[in-house]
Order: sequence, then C-alpha cells, then structure tokens
Amino acid sequence: MKPCGSTELSERSIHVWTLRIRSSGLSAREFEPILASDEKQRAGRIHFGSLRDSFVVTRGVLRCLLGRYLDLDPSSIQFNYGPKGKPALASGAFVDFNIAHSANMAVFAFTVNCRIGIDVEQIKPLPETYDIATRFFCLEEAAEIMSLPPSERETAFFRCWTRKEAYIKALGEGLSAPLNSFRVKVTPNESAALLHFANDTSTTEAWTLHDLSIASGYIAALAYQDRPRAISVLSVSDSGPHAAASKVKTVIRRT
Repeated sequence: MKPCGSTELSERSIHVWTLRIRSSGLSAREFEPILASDEKQRAGRIHFGSLRDSFVVTRGVLRCLLGRYLDLDPSSIQFNYGPKGKPALASGAFVDFNIAHSANMAVFAFTVNCRIGIDVEQIKPLPETYDIATRFFCLEEAAEIMSLPPSERETAFFRCWTRKEAYIKALGEGLSAPLNSFRVKVTPNESAALLHFANDTSTTEAWTLHDLSIASGYIAALAYQDRPRAISVLSVSDSGPHAAASKVKTVIRRT
C-alpha cells in the first residue's frame, strides 16, 4: 500500500478527510487543469459561481488524495459511475471511496475492498421537522424524534438523516432507495446502527454505521459493509500550487 503522508491505508482502516471549501485557500482555477472533460462539463452546467467553484475544488481534492494513495498523477485517474451515479475507480484498484458536501464542508472517505458511504449536513433550524420526518423517515423514527425535548429534536433529525444517507450512498442506490424502507437508531447517546432493511433484520448484521465529529455546526455519518474498522479523521488544511504530475502537498492534522 502506498503511503499517504505520514499514514497508510491498510485493509482494516478507514480515512475520513475534511475540507472547509471556501476557507481552505484553494481555488477552482488551481484544480481545473486536472479534471476530466466530463467533470469540466458538469461544472459548466452549474450556474452559480460559488457552487461551481466548490464542485471544482472538491473534485480536484478528491483526485489529489486518490493520487497520493495510488501514487498516480491526479489528472490520470479515471472514474466509472454506477447506475445511480456513484463514482468508482475505472482501474478496479483496491481503494473504495465516497464523498459528500454541505455548505462550506466537504468530506471524503477512503478504505480498501469495502463498500462505503459518507454524508454530512449543516445543522440549521427546521421549523417543519415533524412534517419532513413523517414524510421521509420510518414512522418509528419520526415518533422517536418527536418524543424528544424540543431542544434535542433538530440534532436527532440530522443524525437520522446522515445515517440513512450514508447507508444509501454505500449501496450506490441514490434516491431510488426510499429513506423509509429501512430503519436506523435515533435515540440520543446510543451508537449509530442499522436496525432493519425492508423489515429484514438479518441484512443489517453485515453493516457498520458511525457518527463522525468533524466540525462545529455539522453532523456526519459513515456506513460500510464490514465489521468495525479503525477510523482516522484527517484535515485537508492547505495545498500548494499544482503542476502536471505533482502530488498535492496536504497538511495532515489528526482530530
């Protein structure tokens, strides 16, 4: 396994990288040259400049991190996309990954030979918590959330949402898997867990869910198809200018 800075990605480990997009000092112009033509086309279809820049920076950082793990020029990395759009390495290399972003935060999860999904959400007021929960979640989950004191409902809602989204993203099902087709733990102070899928509890035993503490004001969750693995949370805090075939100079900070 190729080294990633001062760390290595082993068979039994997961690396989660965090990036504060707009306050990182990274620019879209710096990363545009290493994107593939389809990524540039996708960026061109984003009408809002700030969102377009966030997309370019996020994809560029993904390429640079994969380049470190694979010892490849970031611009040479090619992706395949599943039926619902989940990206994977076209080379069939051993690294599995997933990305997510919300507001100013992006997260990247990497592991070896294991389906993985990650989600992050910015915590924000939700006056319509009950309506959204009853519309999208299992009835039991919605009832648990609304049974909590009002001061705890918002956090519980986003915990439930990110746990569910992480699992769906690991499956590669996108929005085709309804959030109310499976149930996760919601009760505060209990570890994240998948309780059942389509009322079948046997399918959940192969999966592990984790909540992630990544930054104030955000909630994140990780899902993967294996027994628990060791997780390292790392920060992309700085990156120097890019030249062709150069490695990104990432400052790693354990959190």
